[in-house]
Amino acid sequence: MDQDYQAIAPDVVLGAGVKLARFVNLYGCQVGEYSKIGAFVEIQKNASVGKRCKISSHTFICEGVHIGDGCFIGHGVMFINDNQPRAVNAKGDLESEEDWMGRFRITRVEDGAAIGSNATILGGVTIGASALIGAGSVVTRNVPPGQVWAGNPARFIRQRADEDTAS
Repeated sequence: MDQDYQAIAPDVVLGAGVKLARFVNLYGCQVGEYSKIGAFVEIQKNASVGKRCKISSHTFICEGVHIGDGCFIGHGVMFINDNQPRAVNAKGDLESEEDWMGRFRITRVEDGAAIGSNATILGGVTIGASALIGAGSVVTRNVPPGQVWAGNPARFIRQRADEDTAS
């Protein structure tokens, strides 16, 4: 690891054999053993990445996102944890963390799922085990295990074949 170009907070937990590219920003998160994190990835506090995952470059994993084991996350994937963002609160003050905590949504990506490049995953969604999300999709609702979804908004395309889910 070339730590000259990494921002890794002291509260980050990295499993054995984790590989980090340059220009990563990690704080308050956990990354499971033998996972690979690409360049320009940010993983925020209270987020987790499982074992043997590949998180491709320019991906944003916000607070409250939990990614299972053996997952693939393509380039430029955006996870969103606030489905109703605002700049100011009801008093007209710039929003603080306390303001948006009530709208905060947990997102889960279950074991073996794969998300194509430039997809956006909205808060509160669960992507089921071995599901596949097409590149550029906007996922607005839960995706059952083993299904292929794509589009904006993402919709069911087909059930994955057994050979699609082989690891």
